[in-house]
Amino acid sequence: MIEHKMYINGEYIESDSNEWIEIENPATGEIISKTPKGTEEDVNRAVRAARAAQKGWELTPNIERGQIVRRLGDEIERNRDTFIDLLQEEQGKDYGLASGEVDLAIDYFRYMSEWARRIEGEIVPSDRENENIYIYKKPIGVIGGIVPWNFPVFILARKVATALVTGCTVVLKPSQQTPNTAAEFTKIIDNMEDIPKGVYNLITGTGSELGNAIASHRDVDMVTMTGSVTAGTKVMEAAAQNITKVNLELGGKAPAIVTDQADIDIAVESIVTSRLANNGQACTNAERVYVHESRKDELVQKLKKAFESKKVGDPRKDKDADVGPLVSKDRLEEVEGMVQTAVKNGATVVTGGERADLDTGYFFKPTILTDVTHETEIMTEEIFGPVIPIATYKTLDEAIEKGNDTEYGLSSSVYTDDMNQAMRVVNELRFGETFVNRENFEAVQGYHAGMRKSGLGGTDGKHGMEDFLVTQVVYMQYKNDKQ
Repeated sequence: MIEHKMYINGEYIESDSNEWIEIENPATGEIISKTPKGTEEDVNRAVRAARAAQKGWELTPNIERGQIVRRLGDEIERNRDTFIDLLQEEQGKDYGLASGEVDLAIDYFRYMSEWARRIEGEIVPSDRENENIYIYKKPIGVIGGIVPWNFPVFILARKVATALVTGCTVVLKPSQQTPNTAAEFTKIIDNMEDIPKGVYNLITGTGSELGNAIASHRDVDMVTMTGSVTAGTKVMEAAAQNITKVNLELGGKAPAIVTDQADIDIAVESIVTSRLANNGQACTNAERVYVHESRKDELVQKLKKAFESKKVGDPRKDKDADVGPLVSKDRLEEVEGMVQTAVKNGATVVTGGERADLDTGYFFKPTILTDVTHETEIMTEEIFGPVIPIATYKTLDEAIEKGNDTEYGLSSSVYTDDMNQAMRVVNELRFGETFVNRENFEAVQGYHAGMRKSGLGGTDGKHGMEDFLVTQVVYMQYKNDKQ
């Protein structure tokens, strides 16, 4: 069994706690590694190292930082197969999604490296004579990055690549359930001699202890966290002690509106992809379908056929497996409980509705529920499993109203061949992202951000990069000898 160490100020260290967290393969139940259960003092050491390194890293020419960030992507590519295997083992992704996530992380480092020469300020006119006003964009400073278990490689890339290219230093905490890929990435950092000590630091442990210590630390300038609303709320409360900036991507409850003018085949293909991606464990997954009553039967029939064609299995043993395990026993039990509650409240199981019949692991069958009322738990709370509830509507007004009737506001989608319907939905839904006639997945050059309880700030593209910067305004008065 592999025993990982933390990485602080350019050195591998063990925690003073002398306690360990065991990492489980969710497809087999096998313990595959363990990591130190870090303490608040470990956080303090990592933040001190990041703070000491930050000024020098900020003064490193942008182009040099960009070149380093690009090389990090190149090194991940060089070790691509290792990352794919580790990701499948610790998280349970099928091969296609695991390889896609690793490739997207590679692309993200390369894409973000190109912003090194594009971090721009402004010059604006002054109301005074002999004065210029300069607006500078500077690194915010020390970044506390908290990575979730569902996309541990890609979201690491989102936080680390953006921080490094903008001149920030990083204290990274991976999920206690999926730290192996972060440990592999740290090997790359350790082998790159031109990354100064302290610029990147890795600490491991529980979110409740380390997350709070990072967010409440007075020398952390921004906390960027991807996770649940509950965890995000705790991060905000801790960060409020020092008025520390937070960048949060939290939960979602994405509605998929299928209108009477939809191409049902496109809707089915997109909803299947958007629901079953990562075994239903993504904040952007399609979480609930509202279909016009005239198209319900056709949609349900075709969705049923598509869901039942998906093979459930251990993705490392079977590359043809479409749906892998849920990440833990707790997650399996929660999904199962939500489905059972929905059935008790009148929902009909079209297909699935139970655990998969496999000898080991936390597998749940792809599930479709109909006759689901809008007010039930499975339509209002994140499922985070391969389950899609379907409700009908009569008018587009009704569909938009139900779609917006949630405390979340991350992703949404609409399926229609009528441009007027599409524009109405796009303009009236209150979500950070709306996908029209396609699956729910964002682009690195876009802007991934939620409204309401789905988060604050955002990631990706120019606007995501700028979240790691602060603005300094300089009023430059000069003498004019000719006056």
